[in-house]
Amino acid sequence: MALIKQVEINDKFITLGQFIKITDHISSGGEAKLFLYSHEVYVNNEKEDRRGRKLYHGDQIRIGSEVYQIC
Repeated sequence: MALIKQVEINDKFITLGQFIKITDHISSGGEAKLFLYSHEVYVNNEKEDRRGRKLYHGDQIRIGSEVYQIC
């Protein structure tokens, strides 16, 4: 089982595009669409490709073998 990395946010939610930027998978928000097209990203075990998907406290995101949880 993969180690779950905690990602703390100060707002009610963040978008998936913001999330992949703050976790250093991309360097700018403009790269989010291409990243989601070329990588398998799962939110709460469902494949997701919408960069505007809202992520809330408790959501779990998997990118490759890395697993994150919003807290």
